[in-house]
Amino acid sequence: MKAHKISDSVYCLHADIEAPDLFEGIWPIPQGVSLNSYIVKGEKIALIDLIRDWGGAPKQLTDALKDTGISFDQVDYLILNHLEPDHTGWLREFREKSPKAEIIATAKGINLVKSFYKITEGLRAVKDGETLDLGKGKVLTFREAPNIHWPETMVTWDGESGTLFPCDAFGSYGILGDRIFDDEYTEAEHAAFEKECLRYYANIVASFSAFVEKAVEKVAGLEIKCVAPSHGIVWRKNPKTIIGRYLKYAAYAKGPAEKEIAVIWGSMYGNTKQGVDAVVRGIAAEGVPYTIHRVPDENVSWVLMDVYKSAGLVIAMPTYEYAMFPPMANVLDIFRRKHITGKTVLRIGSWGWVGGAKKDYEAAIEPLKWTSLESLEWAGAPDEATLKGLEEKGRELARAVLAG
Repeated sequence: MKAHKISDSVYCLHADIEAPDLFEGIWPIPQGVSLNSYIVKGEKIALIDLIRDWGGAPKQLTDALKDTGISFDQVDYLILNHLEPDHTGWLREFREKSPKAEIIATAKGINLVKSFYKITEGLRAVKDGETLDLGKGKVLTFREAPNIHWPETMVTWDGESGTLFPCDAFGSYGILGDRIFDDEYTEAEHAAFEKECLRYYANIVASFSAFVEKAVEKVAGLEIKCVAPSHGIVWRKNPKTIIGRYLKYAAYAKGPAEKEIAVIWGSMYGNTKQGVDAVVRGIAAEGVPYTIHRVPDENVSWVLMDVYKSAGLVIAMPTYEYAMFPPMANVLDIFRRKHITGKTVLRIGSWGWVGGAKKDYEAAIEPLKWTSLESLEWAGAPDEATLKGLEEKGRELARAVLAG
């Protein structure tokens, strides 16, 4: 793995992770993910953000560092913008290789260094606006950016090269190979990365959208020439593209979302599925774009991606033992955790010997502040009148979404 030059004094050292396990133990990454660290050179040397021992990352980092002509024992500072273990899990091993390196983080970050890794010496807590002079005119500035997406998070700014190091902010899923910069990808490849960027945001950052906006405001006065996140593409040609994308995603949390409908459904024996088909016919008749996700067949990671950006939702499930279909109950719990609020929603579903899903569902969505159309439920298989009513419900939801 080679190092990638951002400027005469800044290099990206990235590791591509194609391991079969899940990101954060939850989210599938079929396209993998990158772990990006950065070297900044003055008279002294700083390494910004780290890795964990995952998918061969230590060897990739070691090889990339060697490509810069630097060894671990030459590193003077390790700057940890964010202490989540995918960026710090290799910290004890790093400490053995770089015993003189001073570890720099926010005060809350230093507390996490102590609690996670039991390292108590060679630590420095920095405050918002504090600087680190590396010599040769290379000065780094630290800006606290709490809750993107842990409370200890900060970003690091290199004014000489115009590079912002925001760790998890402005990141994306997807491996990079030998092409790490935005100007090395085709329009079609960028479109694929944009989907993975939205999925990453919905999975990882969505709950903290208000803090994303605050962080962008905090760096608004900087002349940013390069955005260098710890996951995904390094934006050296069009850094405003990724910043604008994150602001758009943050706005979804409070509206307006896209005039689209995400249909999330589960069915035991096909009766609820018949109702879904009728509702979709009504949505399509009104010309509103829609996506369809079946649970539990499809991981909630992709469900979140489309739900987060859509103004309207269809929640379709049968009653199961006097309550909601359990896979849908899990999905709604994820929605609660990720603050999927302010949607216009239709819920439908069948029941067998008795209902119960409606009451359970209404209690689950109470914190979400959804605008709910009247639910439509039926016993067993839907008859023709029910199917016509469901199709009209689809039209009603579509019209409501178009009306904003």
